[in-house]
Amino acid sequence: MTELGERPGGPRALLADRDYLRLWLVGGFANAVRWLELLAAGVFAYDQTGSGLVVAAMTAARMLPMLLIGALAGAVADAVNRKTLLLAGQAATGLSASVVCVLAFADLLTLWHIAAAGGVSGIVWAGEMAVRRRMVSEVAGPTRVAPAIALDTVTNGMTRMVGPALGGLLLETVGIVGVYLLSAALYLAGFALVLGLRWTQETRPLRILQIPADIAAGFAVARRSDTIMAVLATTIVMNAFGFSYTAMIPPIGRYEFGVSATLVGVLASAEAGGSLLGGLLLASGRLVPSRGRLFLAGAFGLMAAVALAALAPWYVLALALLFVGGFGTASFASMQSTLILTEAPPEMRSRLMGIVTVCIGTGPLGVLAVGALSDHVGASTAMLAMALAGMAGLALIRVRWPALGG
Repeated sequence: MTELGERPGGPRALLADRDYLRLWLVGGFANAVRWLELLAAGVFAYDQTGSGLVVAAMTAARMLPMLLIGALAGAVADAVNRKTLLLAGQAATGLSASVVCVLAFADLLTLWHIAAAGGVSGIVWAGEMAVRRRMVSEVAGPTRVAPAIALDTVTNGMTRMVGPALGGLLLETVGIVGVYLLSAALYLAGFALVLGLRWTQETRPLRILQIPADIAAGFAVARRSDTIMAVLATTIVMNAFGFSYTAMIPPIGRYEFGVSATLVGVLASAEAGGSLLGGLLLASGRLVPSRGRLFLAGAFGLMAAVALAALAPWYVLALALLFVGGFGTASFASMQSTLILTEAPPEMRSRLMGIVTVCIGTGPLGVLAVGALSDHVGASTAMLAMALAGMAGLALIRVRWPALGG
């Protein structure tokens, strides 16, 4: 593991660290591509089929690997050099995006091609928490984990705000060829940044037969900590019930509000805009309440905003509500990684981050559920039902592990 000493820092000091900056930019590029492609794939699928379930299935194809191999990725990242893993991921996703771009240019692109490319990205994304996010915390040093993760979350908010809007604009102007051409270019830039990263890590032989025992050891550590168990349970509820709303944005924007692809992208970006501002506040260090309380309050805030947005009769009101909900997303996302990285023993951190990834990977189940529900009751009603169910789940977590919100 890289040890670069403990330096003071808010955002400016962190970004002055060339290795932190490289990892931060790689995360920004990857996040931008993720949301750019999700929006473009959703609009493309809805325009082709008119089905909310198909849109949800396209989103699920990208997220399902997190559920299936997230824990495996965490065990591998504890043994194999994480820089090598990060390079391999950038290369694989860049090649995948290039293939889709060529197929679109040749007018041979189908939904199956986009779903397959989403699956490749999902496999790489399954290692994001255990690989790049852990590297971020290690480069920052133990005394700067919270602001380093908060600043990294700002990137997610920024790219989730820009990515969908840019995706909608590119679809309207240059078509899906432009979307995947930009994706390939950003993955290539990320690969170049990782190449120049100064990174040393104590590795060990990767024993395939030992991986199940390694994963089991991670779960055992989680079960002994009320804080970690509460974080894992909240992550499941948020991803299965809260963030599933994103799959409904294309049909709500297109059918219920009757807006253009560009405005659909803006609506999809609203929550991310609030998350960006909230993340900046957290990274500044000016907001220092209980981490557990902030984590749970953020989760409740996002769920409430989604429920109210589902009831909104006007596009602008839905936009404003989702923007406010983004402050909750920032609190939830920042404290999610921070609580795990500070509560877990160092030798278990990648494994536990892999388990968090598995919990995030329950998102496709929620996406498919909201998609199926929307075909029967409409996109807004389905979105409202999922948000209310999620709030009920969060209330149960608060009762089961009261110390987290204390």
